[in-house]
Amino acid sequence: MEKILFELPMKVRDYECDAQGIVNNANYQHYYEVARHDFLEENGLDFYTLHTEGLDAVVVSVHIRYHHSLHGNEKFVCTIDSLEKEGIRYIFNQSIYRERDGKKCSSARIETACMLNGRVGKPELFDKVFGKYLVEK
Repeated sequence: MEKILFELPMKVRDYECDAQGIVNNANYQHYYEVARHDFLEENGLDFYTLHTEGLDAVVVSVHIRYHHSLHGNEKFVCTIDSLEKEGIRYIFNQSIYRERDGKKCSSARIETACMLNGRVGKPELFDKVFGKYLVEK
């Protein structure tokens, strides 16, 4: 694995698999979201508390590339590899690595934007908290 900002160990649950016994592609997006929420928490931010305070981080674009399949019961690590900022958008570059052989199963580029009291805005809170991670574009 490359140098990463955050990693979350996880395990495939049987109901996430399709008829061939491999993880259905839609579940990868769920894994990525869980890792982003845990990353927020690790940095002192709670997704639901932010919402009650009028700040919502929303996904505006998802690009996922599939490299190797995950199968039922396999352990894996979901990572946040880097965090970029383009204007008011925050871009999370993420990966999923299979534990047993370290193979990259998937990579993703998730673009988010923030809503402040229902309007698109630039939250200074995110800049402050994520400043140490940000790569400006």
